[in-house]
Amino acid sequence: LQLLHFCLFLGIYLAALVGNGLIITTIAWDHHLHTPMYFFLLNLSLLDMGSISTTVPKSMDNSLWDTRDISYTGCVAQVFFLFFLFSAEYSLLTIMSYDRYVAICKPLHYGTLLGSRACVHMAAAAWGAGFLNALLHTANTFSLPLCQGNAVDQFFCEIPPILRLSCSDSYLKEVWLLVFGASVDFVCFVFIVVSYVQIFRVVLRIPSEQGRHKAFSTCLPHLAVGLLFLTTVMFAYLKAPSFSFPSMNLVLSVLYSVLTPALNPLIYSWRNQQLKDAV
Repeated sequence: LQLLHFCLFLGIYLAALVGNGLIITTIAWDHHLHTPMYFFLLNLSLLDMGSISTTVPKSMDNSLWDTRDISYTGCVAQVFFLFFLFSAEYSLLTIMSYDRYVAICKPLHYGTLLGSRACVHMAAAAWGAGFLNALLHTANTFSLPLCQGNAVDQFFCEIPPILRLSCSDSYLKEVWLLVFGASVDFVCFVFIVVSYVQIFRVVLRIPSEQGRHKAFSTCLPHLAVGLLFLTTVMFAYLKAPSFSFPSMNLVLSVLYSVLTPALNPLIYSWRNQQLKDAV
């Protein structure tokens, strides 16, 4: 079973690296793809490569060498980089929904609202917000006294299992921070949904069936990725302890930390003829 786990994760990891690496290389080298949408997609691929590289290699190493150990420093690093990359990714998905809204609903203002400088500023804001969010949560979590053993019930270090090791009521402060962060993410999700509702209203008025098909094939994957990512992360982090089962925790964590970064290249390029031609 450990060997099967290693081979499965190795296959997913290589697929994620190859897929995201191909997108990054193609967008960087093809000047026809130097547009806001592909600039944000390049950033998303960078974040996906980083997030899957934070968890999967260590998990494969543990499976291969029959160990479950991780150093304290390694655990801190995993928590920090996961929060950093996940927060930045969700901010970027919100920005990408705004990009699609402007492109379809306000095409005459696209060059003004999403110029090169504005795109760089928005991407930098997403990365910066992720960094500050990760710094806050990591510092707060690892300042708690941990006295309930040292076994994290997960294949990587994340905050909910670590909070269960705390012997102080101070952990409630981190819980409220997580609830506040989830509320902000929910607001972002509402913004994404509202953006796509406006987009679909415009798309349905397009007389050309080919035009409608192209718009839907571009927008629906974005919405699906955002929905999958938010629902799995929020359920994993905010569910009650009584609903915490090892098998369910494993499935949820694999969905948002392993499968999402691996599937993003397929989702964003499968129906994108321009990107396929460039590849």
